[in-house]
Amino acid sequence: MFVGITNSPRHYAWGSTTAIAGLLGYDPSGTAEAELWLGAHPGSPSVIIDPEQVGGHHTLLDWIHAAPEEALGAALAAPAAPRLPYLLKILAAAGPLSLQAHPTADRARIGFGLENAAGIPQDAADRNYRDPFHKPEVIFALSDTFEALCGFREPAEIRGILGELRALDVASDDPQPGALDALERHLLGDDALRDCVDWLLRDGRGGDSGEVAWLVERVVALAVSAADLAESGAILDYPPELATVRDLARAYPGDPGIVISLLTNRVSLRRGEVLYLPAGNIHAYLSGLGVELMAASDNVLRGGLSPKHIDVDELLEVLDFTPLPVPYLPPVLSSPGVSEYRPDVDDFVLVHIAAEAADAGAGSRAAAASPGGKGADAGAGAGSRTGVPMRQFTLTGPAIAICTAGGFLVAGAGASVALKRGESVYITPDEGTLTFAGVGEVFLATTP
Repeated sequence: MFVGITNSPRHYAWGSTTAIAGLLGYDPSGTAEAELWLGAHPGSPSVIIDPEQVGGHHTLLDWIHAAPEEALGAALAAPAAPRLPYLLKILAAAGPLSLQAHPTADRARIGFGLENAAGIPQDAADRNYRDPFHKPEVIFALSDTFEALCGFREPAEIRGILGELRALDVASDDPQPGALDALERHLLGDDALRDCVDWLLRDGRGGDSGEVAWLVERVVALAVSAADLAESGAILDYPPELATVRDLARAYPGDPGIVISLLTNRVSLRRGEVLYLPAGNIHAYLSGLGVELMAASDNVLRGGLSPKHIDVDELLEVLDFTPLPVPYLPPVLSSPGVSEYRPDVDDFVLVHIAAEAADAGAGSRAAAASPGGKGADAGAGAGSRTGVPMRQFTLTGPAIAICTAGGFLVAGAGASVALKRGESVYITPDEGTLTFAGVGEVFLATTP
């Protein structure tokens, strides 16, 4: 079954006024549109376009609750509380989001139980765990560049940044090496990153020593001076990192997360590149348009760049302080024009389907030759005979597809649907092998 779904963008201050509208082809609302949610998350479940198709239910969440086996398939309907385990989003950041991390499944389950037992309301501002689920996520860059912070840097790189800051300090009219000395002291020892983040967040958010406030002020001043030097022709080793300091200082003046950003990997994704953010990974999206797919959860432990609640003790337990390379997620190219992104979790798979008019011959031949190709070809209107590009993907669970460019006729085992730019559809797993006949781009979320 193909069930048309829609939703309204969510309005957060960091969102873009034009990016989501421009991608999906509707008139901008004039307000900041940050995220479009597609799924059954209680916070903003997708709206069913034709409720009569599913027994009169108006949202995907309501339908799943009423008819879990029909909506989800037998495997996902079996648990005592059936649920769609993922949430697909279009995300548009015109400014930086908070530094944050997400818990493991075990820690989420335990933390949720403990906070319930303590009587903390689930909507309380100081609550850490709003559900018992983990929240790994992937982000696929749609804009030409997508800027982010992701994971902790190698110590040698942190020392390099500190060295550049010291050189800028020496060259300044009013050197203040003491601020950088304080940072360097907290970057010594076996648990240097943990100790440093602990100090930055505690002293920088209510501590009384004033050291972190001084450090943040000094680092920002040095980053501003670096911009002036660069305009004069000076060669810097870490210009993106110092530019990020300036940007964050404008958005979150005085926040200790400004300094924490220098301890993390600074990432510029190009269109089509994907990051995987597992449990414990510290990250912040800075700017850009992307497709985000995550486990359906609200569990966020913040670590700066936010006026919201920060539980330093719990954050330190959740964070993975191991310095690691940037966690790019390479695609599995299952067939021409079909790229699968499969992180090491059971909650979701992201599939990118793309076709151009010039692909008609190769794509159609591949579809016709693959398992199910003959039946899919017939359901898609004999795409291979008319020269329409064709792509195929076989479902292993319920799916959500959104078309971000062009248009396709999507055919499954029992039905078909026309899907054009800006439209999205929920697909039950009994549709099996899907054939996409057309030109454009589709993102599909499903389960492994």
